Amino acid sequence: MGTVVAAVGAAGVAASGLGFGDDGTDRQSASNLPPARTQVSRQTLQDTDEASGDLGYGGQTVLPGRVPGIITGMPLAGDLITRGRAIYRVDNTPVVLLYGALPAYRELTTGSEGADVQQLEDNLRALGYGSGITVDQKYTSATAQAVSRWQKDLGLTQTGRVELGRVVFAPGTIRVDSVTAGLNQSARDGQEVLKYTGTTRRVTARLDVSKQRLARKGALVQIELPDGTRVPGVVDRVYTVIEPAVSQGSDPTTKIEAIVSLNNPDAVATIEAAVVTVVFTADEHKDVLTVPVGALVALNEGGYGVEVIEGTSTRFVKVRTGLFANGRVEVSGDGLREGMTVGIPQ
Repeated sequence: MGTVVAAVGAAGVAASGLGFGDDGTDRQSASNLPPARTQVSRQTLQDTDEASGDLGYGGQTVLPGRVPGIITGMPLAGDLITRGRAIYRVDNTPVVLLYGALPAYRELTTGSEGADVQQLEDNLRALGYGSGITVDQKYTSATAQAVSRWQKDLGLTQTGRVELGRVVFAPGTIRVDSVTAGLNQSARDGQEVLKYTGTTRRVTARLDVSKQRLARKGALVQIELPDGTRVPGVVDRVYTVIEPAVSQGSDPTTKIEAIVSLNNPDAVATIEAAVVTVVFTADEHKDVLTVPVGALVALNEGGYGVEVIEGTSTRFVKVRTGLFANGRVEVSGDGLREGMTVGIPQ
């Protein structure tokens, strides 16, 4: 019984004269060899895809004004502010940066209890005002005395309590991204004063939902910079975002947003901001035999094969396919080995 084969993706069909033998191959003589040929190669096959990304400092945080008064001092965009330093000044008194994960949301005074109290006491100790206090979640008279010493050095009225808006908690050093308010303006009622970011360089990439398989937390990526240089990175966070409709009558668009950190931030130290290309790897098979996808032929019995060229004759070898990537396919089969010449049918 003859075996009918067809080139994958082609309309033409070629008939061979022999069925499969015991070794799983279809031996035949060929008066006309395939029009093109290639070799079976052993390599690492990667299923990759690309997405555009923005190199910057991550998302912005809006800093509202909570202390009433007139703005008398503002930072410049790009300034870095560390723990205990003034972010801006109101009535010539500082609004101070402290480190902590929980935002300031209330006045802190004797009797207050909670994680924000512990954050405050952690900072007092780090700034040299920890003598006599126990770092816990209770605002005691000892805490109030430490706050009074801190206030004195800042030029503030020594009340022993921390008014809402006097301190800003952030996870670490902040970078002023943009300044919204100006000198002589009023700072109160939650009006925006400035926007800030962290200091770690990150890439934000957005992908279509259909490519969600690419963006996995912990996945390794390559980041292609504007000059063509590639630097490694890793996906830190992945989440879904809804982009608003771009015009009346259109629908919002769902996207997958991936935040990527760089393994070596120094590699982009001279780049303030840029559009980059993020190369994601969805799957990787190492040390496998591969052929171009065009070398596959569909067998009438089912599955795929390749046409192995041996001198002036050819034979079909049935293969099992694995990963498809970048125009090549992973193949395995009885007797198939690296270096074999296979045909590429029209």
